[in-house]
Amino acid sequence: MTTLIRGGQIVNEGHVFDGSIIIENDRIKDIIPCTEDTCSLRGTYDTIVDATECFVLPGIIDSHVHFREPGLTHKACIESESRAAAYGGVTSYMEMPNTIPQTTTIEALKEKHELARKSSHVNYSFFFGATNDNSEAFHELPHNLYRSHGIQVPGVKLFMGSSTGNMLVDEQDSLRKVFRAAAVNRLMIVAHCEDTATIQHNLQAVKAAQGDDPDVRFHPIIRDEEACLKSTQLAISLAEKHDVRLHIAHVSTWGELMLLAPAPGGYCPSSYITAEICVPHLLFSSDDYATKGTLIKCNPAIKSASERDALRRHIGIATTIATDHAPHLLSEKQGGCTRAASGMPMVQFSLPAMLGLVDEGVLSIEEMVKKMCHAPARLFNISERGFLRKGYKADITVVRPDSPWTVTRDCIQSRCQWSPLEGHTFRWRVEQTLCNGRLVYDRTRTVPFDDSCRGEALSFRSWPEGNSLDGITR
Repeated sequence: MTTLIRGGQIVNEGHVFDGSIIIENDRIKDIIPCTEDTCSLRGTYDTIVDATECFVLPGIIDSHVHFREPGLTHKACIESESRAAAYGGVTSYMEMPNTIPQTTTIEALKEKHELARKSSHVNYSFFFGATNDNSEAFHELPHNLYRSHGIQVPGVKLFMGSSTGNMLVDEQDSLRKVFRAAAVNRLMIVAHCEDTATIQHNLQAVKAAQGDDPDVRFHPIIRDEEACLKSTQLAISLAEKHDVRLHIAHVSTWGELMLLAPAPGGYCPSSYITAEICVPHLLFSSDDYATKGTLIKCNPAIKSASERDALRRHIGIATTIATDHAPHLLSEKQGGCTRAASGMPMVQFSLPAMLGLVDEGVLSIEEMVKKMCHAPARLFNISERGFLRKGYKADITVVRPDSPWTVTRDCIQSRCQWSPLEGHTFRWRVEQTLCNGRLVYDRTRTVPFDDSCRGEALSFRSWPEGNSLDGITR
């Protein structure tokens, strides 16, 4: 099967140029810059995508999602959320372990892969969850498991201040075990950093003044900047001590970013310590609690406008941009700081939202593609994805500027059927999403979604000796 993506401005590896892409089966066969001789390509193709006046990007890799399956499928499932991902131009995702059962055993990991093989419309991978007592299982993850089961993991997810059950790991002895085991087995740790003691102290103080379920506007006071900064400092110190690759999830404060910036005296944390910013922390501020209430309640909390603006100004320090897509039923979002669930669905709208920030001058479209496509591929050593290159898998997204549309409930693909962005008008629109060379989503068709498309398990190259991240760090 051959596909031609004709015309359009290709955005790839720091360059924007007019061109066309030829796909054969599931791979990119050729990328042809537009010249007088090549602008009018001739030939016979099974499918032609007209990208005139559009931008052609690598498929988005969302390295931080919660799809809720197994065990929480009243909120979402792999089928529904991967459908939402495809509608949003996301062709690969990495899902977190806090499902039921938690992905903290090899058996649970195998179960998730089997579920995704049957129902995921785009490419998939799953983090292994760290607990207080499962670090001995890490030796089964990087190599032995791949040989015996055909499964790999992008890394280990570590909750250092926000989780349930034994996935909350905040005791020093347990943390040291996790970091040592990750070092021995050459696994990346992706850490949720919030200090439990600080949160509990703040919560009791707010409860004393406001009652048992304080209004959501107190959420960033309870989960404040100090809680984030203290935990992130601890994670960095442990990573440096044990020589472990560390990726700090959903940084929400300027202070955390500054921990990763070169200091005036020349000190900089090890180059294998990186950070992720999530879309909600770039879009919203605590001012928005007045109108959106608990719809934007998440952990770490949405903080002040000054913190959001600082994240935008220093966005270059972060390595990746993800969503922390975390759907709940609207009924579960009722209440205040203690009763309402934390998390929001974002995977369908992250790309239009970030392109809006491109329009605002927060970052260039080349930088956006780097942080949402190239950087996740390099950081996690994903094989043959994340770039528009000959021979690579044909994961491609076509977006159209100057095509306003408004988020309404009937366009939301996530099972929870709501979004904090309802009523918002975007200027950019996802036109087509190709995953492994197939048009899984095409807005121009009468039936835009191909329900028969199935993604593939992401594969990861072995880490090189040492902790080099192949030029992807700050």
